[in-house]
Amino acid sequence: MCSNNRGITLLSLPGKVSSGVLERRVRRIVEPRIQEEQCGFHPGCGTVDQLYPLSRFLRVLWGVLREYGVSGPLIRAVRSLYDRCQSLVHLAGSKSNSFPMMWSSWRDLQRSPDWFAAACEAAGIKISTSKSEAMVLNRKKVECLLRVKVEEFKYLGVLFTSEGRMEQDIDRRIGASSAVIRTLNRSVVVKRELSQKAKLSIYRSIFVPTLTYGHELWVMTERTRSRVQVAEMSFLRRVAGLSLRDRVRSSAICEEHELEPLLLRIERSQIGWLGHLVRMPPGEMFRACPSGEDPGHIGETMSLDWSWNSWGYPRTS
Repeated sequence: MCSNNRGITLLSLPGKVSSGVLERRVRRIVEPRIQEEQCGFHPGCGTVDQLYPLSRFLRVLWGVLREYGVSGPLIRAVRSLYDRCQSLVHLAGSKSNSFPMMWSSWRDLQRSPDWFAAACEAAGIKISTSKSEAMVLNRKKVECLLRVKVEEFKYLGVLFTSEGRMEQDIDRRIGASSAVIRTLNRSVVVKRELSQKAKLSIYRSIFVPTLTYGHELWVMTERTRSRVQVAEMSFLRRVAGLSLRDRVRSSAICEEHELEPLLLRIERSQIGWLGHLVRMPPGEMFRACPSGEDPGHIGETMSLDWSWNSWGYPRTS
């Protein structure tokens, strides 16, 4: 049985109208006090706003140095301060094993958990140990004494890895879409009794969301573009009753069914997401993520250019 269940309440029609009026009045009072991190309770924001900062941390920080004109050797030297800094404890003539040192002194290292615990307590936050996992965002393997340590974890339906890359989540999305094809193949996709209009409706409502969830975070490399197109056409060719042996171009199949190519749809959605970032007020946390800095200190152009580069688009003047 689920340990996190909640009961539901069924309201009458007058009760629904009354609760809607109360909700709108309470929202006007409460909404200004909701923190920006609680995207699900802000108008115009959603889960992608939460996923975006997490996906950019590792990728953006070193890119900011490149934007400032810092050369590759200097960046590698700076990274070595974080990647190769180790220390050990000398006590009673014995030495401990070397361990990574991420703070300037052992006092700060010891105090950091206390600071974190104090901040959580002040905010009324309590960590659920039964639901928590630990993942180290580091490409160098280190030993961890935490009870549960993982190399990847799923957050709001998107898979994040300790290396900070999205390729595994893209592969997982493609695998999930292939599972949809296998499940619906006989009962829907190749069933002659169903019209193509009904099949395409299932394609839009089930297959596409399964394949493209979280695509705003993807970097569209040639490998990713090729794999997404293969997954898309695998479904559409079955709907059209064709195979690769028929040598019919993918563009012809999309034109016949009046469908927009999925890659074009993804690119348009990513550009729309970029516009969503640009339209945010200057103090928003999520708008600062493309450059890794406060937008008040770095110009909008830099944030915009870095967002395009991080998505894999060529930078334009």
